Amino acid sequence: MNSLHPRLQKWFHQRTWKPFKFQEDVWEAYQQGKSGLLHAPTGFGKTLSVWLGPVSETLTTGQGPKGCEILWLSPLRALVNDTLQALREPLSDLDWPVESRTGDTSSYRKAKLREKFPYCLVTTPESLSLLLTHTDTREKFAHLKCVIVDEWHELLGTKRGIQTELCLARLRTWIPTIRIWGLSATLGNLEEASAPLRGSTPFEMIAANQDKVIEIKTLIPDEIESFPWAGHLGIKLVKRVARQLDQARTTLLFTNTRSQAEIWFQEIQNSRPDLVEQIAIHHGSLDRAERNKVETGLKDGALRCVVCTSSLDLGVDFSPVDQVIQVGSPKGIARLTQRAGRAGHSPGEPSRIFCVPTNALELIEFSAARDAWNLREIEDRVLIKKPLDVLVQHLTTIVLGEPGKPDDLKAEIHSAPSYQTLTESEWNWALEFLTTGGPLSQYPQYRKAELVDGLLTITNKRTAQLHRLNIGTIASDSSVLIKFASGRSLGTVDEGFASKLKPGKQFIFAGRRLELIRFQKLTATVRTATKKHRGDVAIWGGSKMPLSTELTHAVARSLHSPATSLEMKAVAPILKIQQAWSSLPSDEELLIEFTRTKEGEHLFLYAFAGRLVNEGLGALAAFRLSRETGESINITQNDYGFCLGAPKGLALDEKILRMALTPENLLEDLLDCMNTAEMARRQFRQIARVAGLLVPDLPGKRKPTRDLQTSANLLFEVFTRYDPTNLLLEQSRREILESQLEFTRLQKTLIALQSKPFRLIETKRLTPMAFPLWADRLSAFLPSGDAATRLEKMLQELQSKIPETS
Repeated sequence: MNSLHPRLQKWFHQRTWKPFKFQEDVWEAYQQGKSGLLHAPTGFGKTLSVWLGPVSETLTTGQGPKGCEILWLSPLRALVNDTLQALREPLSDLDWPVESRTGDTSSYRKAKLREKFPYCLVTTPESLSLLLTHTDTREKFAHLKCVIVDEWHELLGTKRGIQTELCLARLRTWIPTIRIWGLSATLGNLEEASAPLRGSTPFEMIAANQDKVIEIKTLIPDEIESFPWAGHLGIKLVKRVARQLDQARTTLLFTNTRSQAEIWFQEIQNSRPDLVEQIAIHHGSLDRAERNKVETGLKDGALRCVVCTSSLDLGVDFSPVDQVIQVGSPKGIARLTQRAGRAGHSPGEPSRIFCVPTNALELIEFSAARDAWNLREIEDRVLIKKPLDVLVQHLTTIVLGEPGKPDDLKAEIHSAPSYQTLTESEWNWALEFLTTGGPLSQYPQYRKAELVDGLLTITNKRTAQLHRLNIGTIASDSSVLIKFASGRSLGTVDEGFASKLKPGKQFIFAGRRLELIRFQKLTATVRTATKKHRGDVAIWGGSKMPLSTELTHAVARSLHSPATSLEMKAVAPILKIQQAWSSLPSDEELLIEFTRTKEGEHLFLYAFAGRLVNEGLGALAAFRLSRETGESINITQNDYGFCLGAPKGLALDEKILRMALTPENLLEDLLDCMNTAEMARRQFRQIARVAGLLVPDLPGKRKPTRDLQTSANLLFEVFTRYDPTNLLLEQSRREILESQLEFTRLQKTLIALQSKPFRLIETKRLTPMAFPLWADRLSAFLPSGDAATRLEKMLQELQSKIPETS
């Protein structure tokens, strides 16, 4: 406490607060001129820990701020207003401005901020990049002493994190002594995570070392099917979930997808008509005004329940929230504990989360997540290495603001850890890309920069305008604006969903039943439906989240541990059937089941590697087995394993199966067996946008997806034909392998399988672990009516065999 200015000490004492030791450590480290990374659980006062040090330093000068001294970076616009309130509170009797600049800031406010930066500027990575394009930004940051990166764990492993890292490198070039502090929660690889924050100043890692009490409880269904499959159980539990709302003043109910949030919002409202006006919905596709209204209702305690997605995962402090409900598996330990921290968001208060399974096997995942948290097994964030699309965008950004010598720029880029391995040829490619456009050199719009007197410079005003409109790395499919005829906007849905709607058609969005009036120029005009007809729930693109490696291992452990938790006791009958008819899957061996049904022959392999890796394993094994047998083999997968199905030709032959799962020729076979060329083509569109090859939407002029696809496809074809070694093409292939196939994890899994024994079992019938994979296969290859009939018949057959197990 002594390291704080007396004025701040008095402010602390007036609130009868006593600082934690880690807060005092941060204040002292800052006073000593250090940068650092603070790792602390949600709700332990991280904001004051890093804020009061710089404020104390300014107070100590006795002269007040000389200009903009503190830059606060937030990963989400939604956090900014809450952050402003928290930062302004200790300055209530001081005339020191703390302001924000984000994409939501009005043009008038942006213009005023451009005239003079405040003492502390709260902004996002995208807005900071935009500021770096202006020629006077270095001058306005002349007195900058500190950068604070909030929720650093949320940026790590993303291109936005890389964008932030490159912006920090620019600020260090301007101000070598600048101190940078990161705030993080729920993170495994702290040492690796700290690298982008380090500079020439001494660096200190500080952990709160406070035991955050997280209580993870699970709703145990009254009846549990012996043969569960994905997604069918959750809504059956809605009445019990609705009653759980009475256990708290305010509840956040998290779902994993926006469509699921829309469904649960409707169901909760139907179950609690007495609370209809106090139940709201919040997700990223809703209009900002709609979300602001919900966030205000949470803060003032007017809402009893908000059904939400990851849009409310991060550090907005809603003090009235005292209960969190998680619908469906969290898929990761960090995600579950992060969401739990939304309740009990104060030091010393326990955080409670109430978990609702959408299928019986998720009970195991909830129990395993609790065990893993107690062992502090938190996922690492896998960092991205030298994405070239972000590099060329950032180079355009900084030379717009300040022309530079290529060698100086190269040294600055190399100072960012993600680009320390950037080769000379890659750097030269980036320079050529900017100055000539590569194979597009005959088109002037692709030549963004030029060398003038040895300085990389941008003089074209059109290039500058388009670049400023295109800054950012967030990739999203084209969306359709949903608005009432009065002009009020509700938010956006995917173009693919909206394009299938016809006038008069009803659909569910923003918690409302709407009727389409007309669809024109990526805008759907709607009205509130007066008569209830069947309406589709709005859907959005995006793949299902895979189970994390850490949670996968925890699940495998749970299957072989004594059933002490309520969840494991509830699924014990299922596991008993699995054990009697086959065996329990394990991390120590690969269980492979062979089963014949009316649909043909099936191999079920339980690799416990997560959905994406199991998809890659299945495709690889099917390709290699088909090459040997000539049979056509289909694949289904989930987080636990994958199923290979064929009319005939499959067998329990360990030699053949090991051949199908060898890591040898992995990349070549994977490229052959999956349509990676088409996947890379789609990925290239996002890379081309970030790199500035696609002309962005201009104000008031939005492009349909098909136009962007056509432009991206033309570029893809030109590069493939005339510049096949183009590094953006290579990046698109690399990103597909890592983001959609988790190639590194896939390779490690295959290597690990080589040293594991294979447990081969021919079963008389489908086992409980095999059934969900078989059910998914049925849904994929049969019409919905036929699939439902066959599913019900199979369930009856399997249920009739259970007495034999007892």
